[in-house]
Amino acid sequence: MPGRRALPPLNALRAFEAFGRLGRMTKAADELFVTHGAVSRQIRQLELWLAFPLTEGPKTQLTLTREAKRLLGAASAAFDMIEEAAARAPTEGRDLRLACYNTFAMRWLIPRLPDFVERHPDIRLQLREMSGDALDLEAAGVDAAMMLRSGSVAGMNETPFLGNFYGPVVSPARAATLKADPARLLLEPRLHTRTWPQAWANWAKGAKVALPAPDVERSFDHFSHALEAAAAGLGVAMTPWVFVADDLEAGKLAAPLGFIKLPGRLTLSRPTARPNPALDRFTEWLVEQGSRMGAPPKPIKLG
Repeated sequence: MPGRRALPPLNALRAFEAFGRLGRMTKAADELFVTHGAVSRQIRQLELWLAFPLTEGPKTQLTLTREAKRLLGAASAAFDMIEEAAARAPTEGRDLRLACYNTFAMRWLIPRLPDFVERHPDIRLQLREMSGDALDLEAAGVDAAMMLRSGSVAGMNETPFLGNFYGPVVSPARAATLKADPARLLLEPRLHTRTWPQAWANWAKGAKVALPAPDVERSFDHFSHALEAAAAGLGVAMTPWVFVADDLEAGKLAAPLGFIKLPGRLTLSRPTARPNPALDRFTEWLVEQGSRMGAPPKPIKLG
């Protein structure tokens, strides 16, 4: 069994090291956020433990004894090693860099993040925007990405956490006027997004619906713009359910035709051979949040 370490009082050693490195009691006191007298008392305590003096000369011009200089070299080297090791831990174990779609972050992830932060205050999250479904994690400088996946990728660990459901949404006021004939929704002004121009076509194919030509079409740069336009009564927007689940519950939007399931799932993708305890905890939390979502409104068959 290893013997007990015969170490001097560490607080006293730290005060001595600061004084020896900085050359003055007042400077050591400022660095340690204590008083000049506290530094002096700690050094005196260390002298008593060592049984030899550490300083010599007048009080206004104290210098280190030969023995103290030898101790200072060892103490400074030890503290330097501890400081270096402690500085690496947050970067390697607690910083978590994640990429995801901008609208997904704004409308689903960020509103739920306070729960993760409260549970894991030691993990520092960084979110970065991504577009499309292809991402080089190394080149992007991220640990993982949340994206829509339809299959697996070599060398990647894929954890699905939400299904891929799509459907048209409108303002509740407009939905109320369409209640007697939901099919009229397809004649409403149609809202498109530049980032997902094929959204309406994909939904129509999955729903087995022939889209009539609308009288009015409006285009927006992002999903979030189109969804705000739909909530304002400017038309009907096609959207993933995950983007509007909270708005549907709050009564900001309505989905008269429900949502159909399309191929793929929202997935957390990470390198297989790269251990990351912080990412393990985030993955577990993400799956838990996905399981709380329940199911979207069931689709209504037209025609």
